[in-house]
Amino acid sequence: MEIIATIEGFTITKVRKNRIFWNNDNWSSSKNKISIPISDRSLNLGDGIFETILIFNGEPKLLQQHLSRWKHSASILNMASPPTQEWLQPLIKEAIKRCKLESGNGILRLNWSRGESLGRGIDVPHDEFSSLNHHFWLEISSGNPTFKPISTIISRYEKRNAESRVSKCKTFGYSQSIQARKEAVLAGFDDALLLSTTGEICCSTTANLLVNRNGEWITPPLTSGCLPGIMREQGLKAGIIKEASIKPDPQKNDQWLLINSLSCKPIKSLNNKTLKEFLSPQDLWLSLIGQKIDMALNE
Repeated sequence: MEIIATIEGFTITKVRKNRIFWNNDNWSSSKNKISIPISDRSLNLGDGIFETILIFNGEPKLLQQHLSRWKHSASILNMASPPTQEWLQPLIKEAIKRCKLESGNGILRLNWSRGESLGRGIDVPHDEFSSLNHHFWLEISSGNPTFKPISTIISRYEKRNAESRVSKCKTFGYSQSIQARKEAVLAGFDDALLLSTTGEICCSTTANLLVNRNGEWITPPLTSGCLPGIMREQGLKAGIIKEASIKPDPQKNDQWLLINSLSCKPIKSLNNKTLKEFLSPQDLWLSLIGQKIDMALNE
């Protein structure tokens, strides 16, 4: 058994990949046994929202914050409210047990679709707010947080719309991020940063941007069109991070990193320009999920 790290007396080891699905009161370890109607708007139109939650030492971290954002996103997009924390908690507990993560780390995804379309087109039925027409399903898998330094470019083709309601929500529609990531990989980089329609740097394909500048952490404001990330919000509430417009050109001694609920990755280069690497991303990340670190996590 290979030990990766120890945090608060808990040993993180490399584990066998497990993945469990729940849909309509059915559990399955095979994605082929879980079905979603082909007429579901999530499949046809990408019409839905989701939350990705870290399972850390058998516990869902920052669950309340994720569910609050989930509910707020539903309101912004005129969807019915998703399942409540009281309804979800027993289901999540069972999912953790079935995935054998009672003392392990994993990734939980909660999905909320507007439901089936009775006809063609994008029009939303008049009973759009009825949760009876909406569709929920759950996925959980084993996995550890990651802190590997990455190289990045600024996407030439994709920009975040600062005025869009969709930019404020974690929706199923990831085509823009997929294209930007593919653009980066084809150019020999790990990920892409996205400009906003305001002209400032906004975020990456799947994470918020943090910059350590003159000893202070800053992050693009929500007016840039960046997603209101949970870890970003944790840092703002704790007074660790402040909002500030960030231009595409790094300043001298800047340290840039990308953060979300599953990772905190220092940016070692941007458009082939070497950046000063932030050396303790795991410390920052763990502090934002309310953990203390005893020994550094490694890939």
